[in-house]
Amino acid sequence: MPSSKEKIINIREAKWFSNLTTAIIIIYASFLGLKTVIEMESSTIFFFYILDHFVTLYFLIELSIKIYASNSLKEFFSDRWNIFDFIIVIITLVPLENSTMAAVARLFRIFRVLRLITARPELKKIIDMLIGAIPSIIDIVILMFIIFYIYAIVGNFLFANAPSGLWTDFLVSMLTLFQILTFEGWSDIMYEGMKIHPWSWIYFVSFIVIAAFVFFNLFVAVIIGEMEKISHEGEHEEEMGKLDRILEEMQEMKKELQNLKQKE
Repeated sequence: MPSSKEKIINIREAKWFSNLTTAIIIIYASFLGLKTVIEMESSTIFFFYILDHFVTLYFLIELSIKIYASNSLKEFFSDRWNIFDFIIVIITLVPLENSTMAAVARLFRIFRVLRLITARPELKKIIDMLIGAIPSIIDIVILMFIIFYIYAIVGNFLFANAPSGLWTDFLVSMLTLFQILTFEGWSDIMYEGMKIHPWSWIYFVSFIVIAAFVFFNLFVAVIIGEMEKISHEGEHEEEMGKLDRILEEMQEMKKELQNLKQKE
């Protein structure tokens, strides 16, 4: 007969519990969006009031289950995702609804939708992947800024007198390059530059090749590499789990053999 703590742990690890949390968050988020497009009547306001308190109570129960299922508070707070859940729940418990900060309280509700990240293990893996890729992404962004810096100065030097005023100074040139990077009307900007310098298409095409194609593929490569790394780590953890189970079974067999020897 499993103990009460084992039952709570089984609930925490159960797939239906994760799916229930996901469903409640999605339903709540849908009603938050619906609330912005429908005319609020007294019955509708009361329904949202009940729904808001129900979601708050559910999140509080869910957090309590996770804390109780942990061996200690230190173990619970050692996981950054548990800290994230705790902060979100505490924020939604702040009694601001009937105060002068009622608008802030309504804004806090949207933070509950962020709980969808921790309710789905797959989403947590994606966030962990993005966090792991941050150092490499920062290096790429620095290199990208250097390219932007060089091209902005050259662009200002070449097209400062352009009628559109898109190259009047360094900062405006940076914004123009960002517009070119998004392919928003970049051909018009290029043809305007070619009226001043017919060979300036080299400037624009080279920037697009370097900034749009090369750097975009660098970002993709970093993210894919981080995904493969997390996938390998998951496989390693699964193999270690299997090995632990085999060792436990061997220990049990050893104890059974020792008991048989003692009986003999």
